[in-house]
Amino acid sequence: MVESALASVLGQDVRVTAAGRTDAGVHAEAQVASFATSASIPADGIARALPRLLPDDVWLIEATEAPARFDARKSALRRWYRYAIWCGDVPPAGWQGRAMPHREPLDLQAMRHAARTLLGQHDFRGYASESAERSTVRTIFASDVLTQEPLVTYEVCADGFLTHMVRGIVGGLLFVGRGRWTAEQFASALTATDRRDAGPTAPPNGLTLSRIDY
Repeated sequence: MVESALASVLGQDVRVTAAGRTDAGVHAEAQVASFATSASIPADGIARALPRLLPDDVWLIEATEAPARFDARKSALRRWYRYAIWCGDVPPAGWQGRAMPHREPLDLQAMRHAARTLLGQHDFRGYASESAERSTVRTIFASDVLTQEPLVTYEVCADGFLTHMVRGIVGGLLFVGRGRWTAEQFASALTATDRRDAGPTAPPNGLTLSRIDY
């Protein structure tokens, strides 16, 4: 949809590269996209024209000219994701569709301890869907469970993510919070060769791509 809208503004087809994955149902507050064009329209002109052609759930925040070698995906140093869990009653309107409802009590201290075992470099094949990427090793710079009850959020930052990796991690953390796993079992699930041995995959609606560092 973004490429077709840009084609209408620029008068030529362009190929857009996004900085991070957003599966169906996943949100993005800070998605970055890059493209190359020979059109003469300046970046501020694109910023004025493009929003009228985008659907209501896609917002353009800013457009700027980037260096010739900039690539939204390959130039990114770190990506941040947030997963929101609403504990208790139905989430209020502002969190409907943006947080996973969860009525059962959770052991947040155990979840926080488990989350911090991911810091550093690990092979995440156990927590991700089958990947076509050559390496499943990623470095985690931040991994924590934060609370502002009834809202619980999992914040994670890494040099890259595999398909469904964050949702797989959250599924494992929920196993810990419900008392089905210890933090040690959660950490050992990293090496699982069968995705089913590493716990469930959390639903997409609670996940948000929150920041990209360059």
